[in-house]
Amino acid sequence: MITFRKSVVVLLLIIFVVAIALKVFLSRESTADIVFINGVILTVDHSNTVAQAVAVENGTIVAVGSNEDVQSYIDAGVGVVDLIGKTLIPGFIDAHGHFPFGAASAVYVDLGSPPIGKIETMAQLRQALAVKVADTPKGDWVMGFGYDDTLLAELRHPTREDLDAISTEHPIWISHTSGHLGVANTLALAVGDIDDATADPEGGHIQRDQQGVANGILEETAIELVALKVPLPNLFQFSKILSEASQDYLSQGVTTAQAGILTEEQLKIFSMVSRLKQTPLRLVAWPDLAAGLRIVDEQFTPGDFNTDFFQVGAIKLFADGSIQGYTGHLTEPYYSSFKGDSEHVGYARTSLEDLTEQLTKFHAAGLQVAVHTNGDAAMDNLISAFEVAQLASPRPDARLISIHAQMARDDQLDSMVRLGITPSFFGLHVYYWGDRHVNIFIGPERGERISPAKSAVDRDLRFTLHADTPVVPMNPLLQMWVAVNRVSYLGTEIGAGNGELKIDQRITALQALRASTIDAAWQVFLEHHRGSIEVGKVADFAVLSENPLSVPTTIDDIQVEATYIDGYQVYARP
Repeated sequence: MITFRKSVVVLLLIIFVVAIALKVFLSRESTADIVFINGVILTVDHSNTVAQAVAVENGTIVAVGSNEDVQSYIDAGVGVVDLIGKTLIPGFIDAHGHFPFGAASAVYVDLGSPPIGKIETMAQLRQALAVKVADTPKGDWVMGFGYDDTLLAELRHPTREDLDAISTEHPIWISHTSGHLGVANTLALAVGDIDDATADPEGGHIQRDQQGVANGILEETAIELVALKVPLPNLFQFSKILSEASQDYLSQGVTTAQAGILTEEQLKIFSMVSRLKQTPLRLVAWPDLAAGLRIVDEQFTPGDFNTDFFQVGAIKLFADGSIQGYTGHLTEPYYSSFKGDSEHVGYARTSLEDLTEQLTKFHAAGLQVAVHTNGDAAMDNLISAFEVAQLASPRPDARLISIHAQMARDDQLDSMVRLGITPSFFGLHVYYWGDRHVNIFIGPERGERISPAKSAVDRDLRFTLHADTPVVPMNPLLQMWVAVNRVSYLGTEIGAGNGELKIDQRITALQALRASTIDAAWQVFLEHHRGSIEVGKVADFAVLSENPLSVPTTIDDIQVEATYIDGYQVYARP
């Protein structure tokens, strides 16, 4: 993903001044009385009740039941929405993503390949960047995102030479679709003080050719050497990204978005963005390691930022990287050798010793933690570290989150149950990368059971589903469909109970819906406020064209007709 620099206080002040001066923030009344009738209302409450009507006062649900049950709330001053048999669900909750950078293409060059983008060859990638170069003053940065080496015809990463061929007068930086690798041209490497003698940073790698020359490809923490030198988006660019992302999320029925890792300064910006109503979405923001350490040291208090629309959540840590980038940490080698190394297993982005120290510190302070864990070796490290943390400071309901948990083995899922770890599965990997996981990265057996949601269900292990936007587009209904059907965009069944291995990781439509609503609220300790349609909770809803529980094989064809936050309609399908 595109990375903000840490020094962002100036942008915060600009947002303050311009938002007030231009009065671009939204104004609205404090009440929103509305009643929905004649619907199929999937409450996803404890009993998975299906209701017909719901009444809302002052943004809060006050009645759920039949049409008759809400009649007393209908008078001349109340709006009535006749759902005409359409389905009303709680607004989708983004369990893990990087809002607002799903709209990065509003500013940066989109280098994604089908089915996400249009780039299929290195020549097309270079041409897309060249168009941006032609429109950019010499010396200014040119940035792109989302390229995928395994979907380019050449089956390789771009290099500094490829980018130098576009321009030697603009620093160029492009990020991999995983967000865990990037490529810099010679000028950008120079800005990052990277030369052939530069040592790898801890938890990262500077790729080099056979002569030892840095080829421009940076992995994991090495990305920061260049990415942190990239200029901030200006106010116009940031506002455009924010606006387009908000509209995109709302059109998908999402009412709570997540900013999955922020510095302390960025937390302040996003908190002010929310308070100034620059986005109608509710936001959950996860502090990075440095911000988390300042919280522990009582340099700032997360509660000072929290409102009904903004919540400081779990501290975000990293155990490893990306499976499709060969930086995910596995116990057994990758299926296809990496640069001729048939024993390559990736590596730990954070050592077991450091991860244990970090987890123990935050856990003892009573803070929730979320750890990026893709490979099963990374999961082993997480489990070992958390066992130490729990022994030192036992907590019965810490809800440690394993982000992605793609290769979690059965024994590791058992450990999650025992320790109280909750996984958030990147199930859309089955759709976008499933064929390549099976054929390139981790092979048939591990690939078929990737994102093992059914195994979690079998253990009564509560989990969520996420899109990790901007890694893939925000689309909760597609996310549900994939979890239910386990089919890739090429039409391949992966872990659908068929084929030679008979591995079945499919879940029901109801389980997928809960994983995208109430369980996503529960995972970040917000289940008493949102995530289901129950009396006392906020009136955040999505209206669907069909009931996903009735059409499990075609959930991806369902349309979001409208989205409501606090009882206000914030989106209506054209």
